[in-house]
Amino acid sequence: MTDRREVTVPLSEREQRLLEQMEQALSADDPKFASHMVADPARARARRRLALGAVLLVIGVATLVAGILIRVVPVGALGFAVMVGAAAYAVSPTGPGGPSLGSVQQDGGVQRISRRRRRRSTGRGGGPQGGFMQRVEQRWERRRGGSGW
Repeated sequence: MTDRREVTVPLSEREQRLLEQMEQALSADDPKFASHMVADPARARARRRLALGAVLLVIGVATLVAGILIRVVPVGALGFAVMVGAAAYAVSPTGPGGPSLGSVQQDGGVQRISRRRRRRSTGRGGGPQGGFMQRVEQRWERRRGGSGW
């Protein structure tokens, strides 16, 4: 059986320069690939949250099924609560360092719009109801104006 340990070996100055040159050449040749190769802590956190949420979801399903099989309602209710909590945890934003809803971004075809941008566009009341109603009214006016009414 082999013992595999990770060993950190310092690079010489020449090797460091060569590595930097290769990184720059890669970035110049294929910037999209180079950006995917850079470690993104936000994505790692999001993956961990999703994985933990999935595990908790499976545990919740098992608890729910066990509660149904043994006909103990509190156990089934606990399983359901764990399932809901796990799903909410898995899909919730990761926090300050995580994937924010910053400005409009394109990530693999998924577009996210910022909270800041939504707050700015809320309009007269500044609250969510005023902004929503204003947007509905604007859409209605566009439809009416565009259809020749």
